[in-house]
Amino acid sequence: MKFYQTLSSFAIIFMTMVISSCNYAKSNQQVVVSSDCGMSWEKIESGDAVPKGVANPCYMKVVIPNYPMQGDSRFITNLKDKVRAFVHIDYDYSINDPLEFIKQAKFLGKANANADSDGALDATAFEGAENMVIDKRIRDVSKAIFINEDIVELDQADIENKLLESSNKILDPLGVSLNFITLTFDLDDQTRQAIDVSTAMKIYDSKNLSELGKAVIVQKAGAARVVVENKAPETKQVVEEE
Repeated sequence: MKFYQTLSSFAIIFMTMVISSCNYAKSNQQVVVSSDCGMSWEKIESGDAVPKGVANPCYMKVVIPNYPMQGDSRFITNLKDKVRAFVHIDYDYSINDPLEFIKQAKFLGKANANADSDGALDATAFEGAENMVIDKRIRDVSKAIFINEDIVELDQADIENKLLESSNKILDPLGVSLNFITLTFDLDDQTRQAIDVSTAMKIYDSKNLSELGKAVIVQKAGAARVVVENKAPETKQVVEEE
């Protein structure tokens, strides 16, 4: 009788250990596993148990967040008439197909020191993937669009829509999609002044005041620029000689 009670106790303990060690894919995660060192991958559906890589040195598991993440890209580009500008693009992206994405970013499989860990990769782990998968495509698309855009006439919202649509055509087959893009141009002072002059002349021309506009612009360009700086008075320490 005692033997069966002891055996039953061991069975209960064993089942408890098995259940407690089971790892399930969460709804806010996308779990992909590989048993051949990343040569091929399998996606684990939400609610399904994640297999253990026991005694398999080639077992790899990557837990990808199943929610939007943020990234940014900064680079110098040329616009129409060889106008150079520093561009800052903020974007929000989602990984829609982890099996296609992991083919482009296989190095993420090395980020899990413990292949049986339960947590998703930290957002910083995706910075390299953003540079390799997303940023490169955005830059290529951006430069192709910007080269035909007049800095004076451009519609920023329209360019953002073009950039979003064109980028997603390239990124979708890679398992990634951009949710939105925010574009910022950082121009030097000379370019800003040229834009102001061009805009002002269009206004003068529309009112048949072209000659007056030219005179005003020339006069403004020759005006002295006064810079006022407020400096705190220097205090000198006087040391009396004994």
